[in-house]
Amino acid sequence: MVTVADVAGALCRWYPEEWAEPWDRVGLVVGEPTAPVRRVLFTVDCLPETVEQAVDAGAELVVAHHPLLLRGVSSVATTTYKGRVVHGLIRAGVALYVAHTNADVAAPGVSDALAETLGLTGLRPLRAASGAAEGGGRGIGRVGSLPVPVPLARFARTVADALPATAWGVRGAGDPDRLLRTVAVCGGSGDEFLADARAAGADAYVTADLRHHPASEYLAEGGPALLDAAHWATEWPWLGQVSARLTAELPVEGIISSRVTDPWTVHARPGMPRDDEEYRP
Repeated sequence: MVTVADVAGALCRWYPEEWAEPWDRVGLVVGEPTAPVRRVLFTVDCLPETVEQAVDAGAELVVAHHPLLLRGVSSVATTTYKGRVVHGLIRAGVALYVAHTNADVAAPGVSDALAETLGLTGLRPLRAASGAAEGGGRGIGRVGSLPVPVPLARFARTVADALPATAWGVRGAGDPDRLLRTVAVCGGSGDEFLADARAAGADAYVTADLRHHPASEYLAEGGPALLDAAHWATEWPWLGQVSARLTAELPVEGIISSRVTDPWTVHARPGMPRDDEEYRP
């Protein structure tokens, strides 16, 4: 019988907790290590909706990318949002394990999954890992090559088609006709690594949560074209990767949550037909 500890042990080998950033909170959050596990739900966010999905699916463990208890709390009473999530997990006998920045720097990790989803090959780190995670091709983001050069406008559509649909969609910045050969990616928030994308010789950089001033200044200085997708969508491909690894090693069933947990639910542009004015995933 596979236990929570067995699954946690495998995840800890692939994503050692010491690889996480000092501010991060990863590992087993809720659950009894000796409890049996037959089904595992993989999700980017652990929300009341994903707890409900785990219960409905008969999963005994949720593996999430984003930490539930990232910042300190003084109460997990059901009068608090996080308390309701914790109580929901405990009442249902569902454990919660988190792999966050330790999965970001792993090889393979979050950005490998994103790069492969976009068809990139010959991957290398965007910013190589240092400290405990150094070596082995580990680091933040990935840089790779497209099979054939494509214009920015066409590649933006490719990214939108490859990632799960969100209200946010995919925004591009730069000359629409610019030919792209080398592409940098970073799952999740990536404007901290704009300079790394330029230093890597990338023609374009795909990430999330880009801010107005850093993006505009970066483009003005001759940086690569930018493609900004929803944070959740850029990290979602990792779920399939980690599920495949776990089910290949342990006799458990992996369930990938396709529930959109991106907080943005409506997108509107001037001139859009009324029927298309709202997007509801």
